[in-house]
Amino acid sequence: MRIAFFVNSIEGETAYYTTTTLAIAAIARGHDVCYVTPGDFVLRPDDRLMIRATVLKGSKAKKADAFVAALQSGQTKVETIDVAEIDVLFLRNDPSEDADERPWAAQAGTIFGRLAAERGVLTVNDPDGLARAQNKLYFQDFPEAVRPTTLISKSIEEIRAFIDQQKQGAILKPLQGSGGKNVFKIASSKEANLNQIFEAVSGEGYLIAQGYLPDATAGDVRMFLMNGRPLQRDGAYAAFRRVPAKGDVRSNMSAAGTAAAVEVTPEMLAVAELVRPKLIEDGMFLVGLDIVGSKILEINVFTPGGLPDIAELHGVDLAPDVIAALEEKIKMKSNYAGKLSNRILATL
Repeated sequence: MRIAFFVNSIEGETAYYTTTTLAIAAIARGHDVCYVTPGDFVLRPDDRLMIRATVLKGSKAKKADAFVAALQSGQTKVETIDVAEIDVLFLRNDPSEDADERPWAAQAGTIFGRLAAERGVLTVNDPDGLARAQNKLYFQDFPEAVRPTTLISKSIEEIRAFIDQQKQGAILKPLQGSGGKNVFKIASSKEANLNQIFEAVSGEGYLIAQGYLPDATAGDVRMFLMNGRPLQRDGAYAAFRRVPAKGDVRSNMSAAGTAAAVEVTPEMLAVAELVRPKLIEDGMFLVGLDIVGSKILEINVFTPGGLPDIAELHGVDLAPDVIAALEEKIKMKSNYAGKLSNRILATL
């Protein structure tokens, strides 16, 4: 196979990214890998969709640090190829990273991913599903049983009233965003700095206020689902606990959170089962659930990370399993010759 990984930028890739782990696993399994960024698509007058793909020179698998160093240090070449020559387009960008400085780039993956899928390229996660998930409002489409009590508003009066109803306080965060940016815990609507917090967060648009879950003090559990089911091999699950830094309510790894081993419980598996139908309906091949108790704080469908942490904590590298699943999808695609939509194939 030839797999194209769509990312925000080549310069922004790191050795600890899950995308890096997936790329290395693909190379180790004998596949060709290239990288594509938001500015690398070309739709020609003859309706051919081309990509300016960044390709590593040589096909030998490397360690993560060496792989990223080679990717960023000129040991690459740019090839302009027809997207039809790509077997899999793996959309792995974070739209929120581009929303402020490069708004044109935020939706490039879903826009051109849809065109690639129309031209027969297996595109995961399904771009139509991702288009519906551009902000956290997507989370409200999942069963109420897995969601914390939630208010979405730009009204400070509505938010104050909501906080007053939450005995354990509330979490306030922007509707659009990721990485734990501008996430605050509010204990009471009478807090002196609530107005300042509201102004800071509402400047990015609508806000989400969620009832605080006391169990979140120990962090949340990031669990990977693949094809709608927990990713696991021989009982070893792709899951780990994200522990917040001391004095911080955020467990995001980008906000100084740390990874710890976790045992997957029947309660967590029950939560995953409740969201499975919606994920399959939307063609979400690989996602990350952030679970606290019997609730989900967020569902990451764009760039779920943590596979390298899981490999280190549990001694099980599940990246090859993800690539193997893509191999099976390409076989099915060939067998059914255009009879399966991209959305259906994405989660079969």
